[in-house]
Amino acid sequence: MATFLYKLGRLAFRRRHFVALIWVALLTLAGVGAASAPAAGNTSFSIPGTEAQKAFDLLEQRFPGMSADGATARVVFKAPKGEKMTDAVNKATVEKTVKELRSGSEVASVADPYTGHAVSKNGTIAYASVKYEVSGMELEDSSKDALKDAAQDARDAGLTVEIGGDALSATPETGSSEIIGIAVAAVVLVITFGSLLAAGFPLLTAIIGVGIGVSAITALASALDLGSTTSTLASMIGLAVGIDYALFIVSRYRAELAEGREREDAAGRAVGTAGSAVVFAGLTVVIALVGLSVVNIPMLTKMGIAAAGTVAIAVLIALTMIPALLGYAGRRIKPAGQKSKLLGGGRTPKRPGRPNMGTRWASFVVRRPVAVLLLGVLGLGAAAIPAASLELGLPDDGSQPTSTTQRRAYDLLSEGFGPGFNGPLMIVVDAKDSADRKAAFAEVGDEIKGLKDVVTVTPATPNKAGDTATITVVPDSKPSSTTTEDLVHAIRDKGADIARETDSKVLVTGSTAMNIDVSQKLNDALLPYLALVVGLAFLLLIVVFRSILVPLKAALGFLLSVMAALGAVVAVFQWGWLSGLMNVEETGPVMSMMPIFMVGVVFGLAMDYEVFLVTRMREAYVHGEKPSQAVVTGFKHGARVVTAAAVIMMAVFSGFIGSSESMVKMIGFGLAIAVFFDAFLVRMAIVPAVLALLGKRAWWLPKWLDRALPNVDVEGEGLRAHADPEEEKELVRA
Repeated sequence: MATFLYKLGRLAFRRRHFVALIWVALLTLAGVGAASAPAAGNTSFSIPGTEAQKAFDLLEQRFPGMSADGATARVVFKAPKGEKMTDAVNKATVEKTVKELRSGSEVASVADPYTGHAVSKNGTIAYASVKYEVSGMELEDSSKDALKDAAQDARDAGLTVEIGGDALSATPETGSSEIIGIAVAAVVLVITFGSLLAAGFPLLTAIIGVGIGVSAITALASALDLGSTTSTLASMIGLAVGIDYALFIVSRYRAELAEGREREDAAGRAVGTAGSAVVFAGLTVVIALVGLSVVNIPMLTKMGIAAAGTVAIAVLIALTMIPALLGYAGRRIKPAGQKSKLLGGGRTPKRPGRPNMGTRWASFVVRRPVAVLLLGVLGLGAAAIPAASLELGLPDDGSQPTSTTQRRAYDLLSEGFGPGFNGPLMIVVDAKDSADRKAAFAEVGDEIKGLKDVVTVTPATPNKAGDTATITVVPDSKPSSTTTEDLVHAIRDKGADIARETDSKVLVTGSTAMNIDVSQKLNDALLPYLALVVGLAFLLLIVVFRSILVPLKAALGFLLSVMAALGAVVAVFQWGWLSGLMNVEETGPVMSMMPIFMVGVVFGLAMDYEVFLVTRMREAYVHGEKPSQAVVTGFKHGARVVTAAAVIMMAVFSGFIGSSESMVKMIGFGLAIAVFFDAFLVRMAIVPAVLALLGKRAWWLPKWLDRALPNVDVEGEGLRAHADPEEEKELVRA
């Protein structure tokens, strides 16, 4: 591996014009493809294998034209103080609005409040239900604009009007904080390298890599049904790892120059050593992201594969374009320990014999491994405590900021009709095989009326064939409550009994039931996913480090950091700690896909730091240093760069906290805090402490396994063969 990458690095350095041309051509091609591709909305949402999805599929078959999964909107009206919605003037305004809503090209139906009994008991609130032929993710902007215009006309007439439902779902905006994150990354790079030019290379290559990845996603969005969240995740992960991977190679290049190597040879050795770590670190991230497909949620699978593709591009561009850019820079990139003329010139003055911060910290940890290990574990354990109170769910209009019309419509409906009205359940009764279908429909309704937490059960509405009917159930509790979840399970349990008695099937669906099914599906998939991802990465790290205990320690450290990060997410987004600082207007259940998503992404990123830091230790150990000294050497060369990489990742992820989409905001915060815990507490404290305690046993590998494993040579031992004769003599004497 190291020898091949060494040759690749030298080739890219020599043929830099050709390499740069290839990447510019790829960026141009992807950009043209994105610009000429047909516009595509967010990805369609389906959850194979769940009862809610089976019910939707059945409705499409038995109720053709119903658009069971079509977008819905509730236009909620509130009369001025002292008036009622039944007053003649207000009623005329509403009827005019209903007529205006029906004129939309994608509108399937509009229910009049007065004929549909959609006026509250006190007469102050009413609503019109709008059903569309396509899902909210596919709804045209013109239809959304028509909906807003109709509501505004009613407002101009004196009514309070708000719009709820999924018809107004919009593409998330990340805000200016993303740009601030990139700016922070640029500052950290300048401080790390002491050179504007060297700092610019990782940013340039990362932006090119993300540009290619996101443009390719945009170009394929319509054909592959990819949505806006897919490109957001790809840019988030791709930008972070792209900067980090380039950072490690540029840093190693400067270290090789400081040892007196020629520039082409230094570029080859940087790619052969740090590049090997980049390849395996990238593989762990790709494994974690592609592994999301085991959850069997198409949207999550597409997000994972698209982000994995962007990571793969980041690896390739770091291995090829970085050495090409170093070739262009020539002597303007100074060896480690020197600054460019733009920042003062000359060699950075150092106190003779004074070790750097990484060396001093590692020496302290090696002397006090037990104390450092206990403090690190206890600190992460304390941060993880809130995770014990984790409540999972999917966001609805009740979790939106109070400034949005969806949230205000949610509150008006709760005020007029009760909290459960915002999350009605749709019961689908399949009585095709029943001897008495009408009796089966009636029995289902009667059984549900007797359940706890039920407010309203509408009469069964059969299809034309009379073999299938729908029943609407309004719970007493809000959609995201555990009481409503218990009601869904209770209806399904009753449905199993009814099926045996009447030969009919009872299915529960609707957005609330779908959210419950998604959360359950994600919970069920978490352990298999964890086993798959950690298992594959564990095998990969055994090959990289030629050790059993080092990969085991890496996996256990990851579990600590991810649990601590989940605890922080619960504290902020569920408990409300520091919610004002994070601009979290509404607390509530943590998004149900957050745990499995964090496990995947954080594991990949955690292994990045493990590979970059510990390969330096492995390299020193293989070259003859004692285990404790190898730990110090690894920190001497790697701590500064790993610290910079972690700060950059935190800055990039923190930039997404400014998103208008709660899902993106939560992911950005979760990943940023997870990188902090993993890089600074696990990899910088717990890892050296454990390695110091293990000593030589850390690098133990059974002889039979040592013979069976391929030698990937991440530490660059094979590069000795490429040393000059005089250099080889110096290495032998050293």
